[in-house]
Amino acid sequence: MKVVIEDSWKSALKDEFEKEYFKELTTKVKDSYLSKSVFPPPKLVFNAFALCPFDQVKVVIIGQDPYHGKGQAHGLSFSVPDGVKVPPSLQNIYKEIKADLGKNLPTSGNLERWAKEGVLLLNATLTVFESNAGSHQGWGWENFTDAVIKKVSDEKEGVVFMLWGRFAQNKESLIDGTKHLILKAPHPSPLSAYNGWFGSKHFSQANEYLKSKGEEPIDW
Repeated sequence: MKVVIEDSWKSALKDEFEKEYFKELTTKVKDSYLSKSVFPPPKLVFNAFALCPFDQVKVVIIGQDPYHGKGQAHGLSFSVPDGVKVPPSLQNIYKEIKADLGKNLPTSGNLERWAKEGVLLLNATLTVFESNAGSHQGWGWENFTDAVIKKVSDEKEGVVFMLWGRFAQNKESLIDGTKHLILKAPHPSPLSAYNGWFGSKHFSQANEYLKSKGEEPIDW
C-alpha cells in the first residue's frame, strides 16, 4: 500500500505501513473524508513529517489531536496557519518563551519555522471530525504515532522530548531517557498552565542540551 509521506520517514516506518492495523486505519480515514468534514485537509495529514525529516529531528513536542475548527488544523501540533487566531495553549507557550528567553510574542500561530529547524510537532491522533474533539481517537493513529516516538528514541541520540500534560507524559515509557532529554510539565492550556507550566523553562533547557550535543539551538 502506498503512503504519501516524506521519504526518510517512509523508509524509517516502512514496516509499520504493512501492519494490519495501519491498513484498517487508512481505509477508515479515507472513508471518513468522503462522508464528513475532516481536518486537516488530506494533503496535510503528514505535514509534521514533511517539514521535519527523520534525520533532522532535534526536538519532539507531543500533542493530542488536531484542532477541530474550520481552517485551524494543518498537521502540526499546537500550530495554526497564518491569519488564524492564536489558540489559548499556544498563547501560553509564547508567554513562557518570552519569560524564559526574552523573545517578543509572535503575532502568528504558525509553527512551521520550528518544524523546519528540527522540531517534530506530533499529534498522537492525526485526523479529527469537524467540531468533534477526539473523534478519531482509538482508530489506530495512536499505534502509529507511538511507533514514531519509539523509532526516534531507538535510532537517534540527543533528542529533546517535551511532554506537556498527563496525556503526553504517558508516552514516556516509549523513550530511552539514558540517551535523550525528557522534559515534563503541566499542559500549557489555561486550565493547567498556572500549575507549573509557567516557569518550566523548557525552551532554554532544550537549547542548552542541544548545544551540549554540538547541535544548533532552536530559534524559538
